[in-house]
Amino acid sequence: MFTRRRFLILLPAYAASAQGFSSPFHKKRPAPPLPVRAFIGCDTVKGISKGIYSAIFDPATGRLGDPTLAAETQRPSFLALTPPRDGHHSLYAVNAVKEPAASVTTFDLDIKSGALTQKSKVSSGGAGPCYISVDSTGKAAFIADYWGASIASYLIQSDGTLSEPVEILNYREPRFGQQGPVKARQEQPHPHSVFISPDDRFLIVNDLGNDALTVYSIDPATAKLTPSSPLLNSVRPGSGPRHIAFHPNGRWIYCINEIDSTLDHFLWSTTHATSSAPAKGLLVNASTTISTIAKGFPAEKNTASEVMISPDGNFLYASNRGEDTLVVFAFNDDGSLKELQRIACGGKTPRHFTFDPTFQWILCGNQDSASITIFHRNQGSGKLTGPVQTVTIDSPMYTLFA
Repeated sequence: MFTRRRFLILLPAYAASAQGFSSPFHKKRPAPPLPVRAFIGCDTVKGISKGIYSAIFDPATGRLGDPTLAAETQRPSFLALTPPRDGHHSLYAVNAVKEPAASVTTFDLDIKSGALTQKSKVSSGGAGPCYISVDSTGKAAFIADYWGASIASYLIQSDGTLSEPVEILNYREPRFGQQGPVKARQEQPHPHSVFISPDDRFLIVNDLGNDALTVYSIDPATAKLTPSSPLLNSVRPGSGPRHIAFHPNGRWIYCINEIDSTLDHFLWSTTHATSSAPAKGLLVNASTTISTIAKGFPAEKNTASEVMISPDGNFLYASNRGEDTLVVFAFNDDGSLKELQRIACGGKTPRHFTFDPTFQWILCGNQDSASITIFHRNQGSGKLTGPVQTVTIDSPMYTLFA
């Protein structure tokens, strides 16, 4: 017979067993994401910033710690990482000086401590390097030289350092097109980005000076480039193509144009190499141009800068220098864009922004107001809230999580 006395005797045992019981209908709350390290490349021209800074970012709160100098190096305007190897990455920084002897510097990054140690410095292949890409296998790297009117390819050596340039392609050659009509900005070719396709097979080059995109197939074993056919893909005259972003569906590419502050949608298709023909990457302009600036804002007072797409493929983000805004777009079924939100960047001249590893936050580097502003991103609506924090750092040009 189950009496009150027996119940009181057995109660502690019931309680103990209940504590260890996990209902299949009860979901455990996921552990908060761990803090991560951000590296920030800063303009050194004013003599205030000294190179690359590091700071700890907490995705659980969206807070960025105080940046501290990680490595002195000249004008590291763009950074890239190799895949991890034995607890280390190689971190590359282009040294964006307007000199023919410009360079790219390799640092060893200790993943555990975050320490950067300079390992080598090689020629960037031309003046004013502004972009570097690394293939996902860690075998080859590519650089765009804005003032040198060239691009260069490199092998990544066994110790993570870059070889001397394998190839340097001169964009002043007629096959790369003619300069655009905006004489103040398009006085010569200006390769502005070298973007590797998600499958590592192709390199797409944005030439701001010639209003064109060029496509190459990549041999990662040699870092050699084979021009696709057609090589030249002309964009609207005076647009000034700067950067691109691939949609996760692998079929849509979006090009942000610096000079006329627009976004162009391209359709992307490829072939595989055969015994008689190399692989080809084909771009077709879908003719669905959209402005990045608000109606009535003077285009001559703005330069569009960065473009990124959320990993779920639902939202595209762009930044404007001059209007000093971040703009959120959604995708129509045909890949064209519709504006969802326009929000002040919280500073001046948002040269670069990036998602944090959880994609809940955007860090926006405001080059001319000496700040990084942090925005919360609603992953359902895509819209931004903030800035929720402003961190002081002089002339931020690029932010990279590692």
